[in-house]
Amino acid sequence: MLHHIWGMMSHPHEEWDRINGEIRDHGHDYLWHLTVLAAIPGAASFIGATEVGWSLTGLDPVKLTMASALFMSVVSYFAIIGAIIVMGIFAHWMAKTFGSNPSYQRCIIFSAYVATPLYFCGLLALYPSLPLTLFGIIAGIGYATYLLFIGMPHVMGIPFERGFMFASALACAGLVLLVCMKVGSAIFWQFGGGPVFLS
Repeated sequence: MLHHIWGMMSHPHEEWDRINGEIRDHGHDYLWHLTVLAAIPGAASFIGATEVGWSLTGLDPVKLTMASALFMSVVSYFAIIGAIIVMGIFAHWMAKTFGSNPSYQRCIIFSAYVATPLYFCGLLALYPSLPLTLFGIIAGIGYATYLLFIGMPHVMGIPFERGFMFASALACAGLVLLVCMKVGSAIFWQFGGGPVFLS
């Protein structure tokens, strides 16, 4: 798994070909990529929110209670896994339109690898800083989008032109899913699932 992560950052075209071949042989092993790396943002957020804290104005940092931070980290872990699975389902649903017929497993694994930069953006939560977090998220989304566009033809086995259209449609679906997650978070907070701060 770790050599694929490095490959995705240094030579993504060749790495997509390698991943494509290995998914065919033993795809179920690749779901570990999702379950392990999806824990990075939640674990980093837990440490950052309880040990360092947020400070928007440079005054005393605001920290969360251990129980609240742990609860929110666990919820975020399952939300990330759920989002990747939903994106895989979207990819599978759209695939026939673009001349591909991948399995659900292939689509979920593809979505999990596309999100690799976003998992590592979660490390920025170790030192909560609004400008740093915003910069990191923008960079992570940018590179994940790049991986999506170049990986689609390799993994889905379609020409680049169709892969570009497929990736564009999937990126739009991802934006809709992101908005839905934000609305879901707001509703969740309204019903008592929000953070509990240390006094």
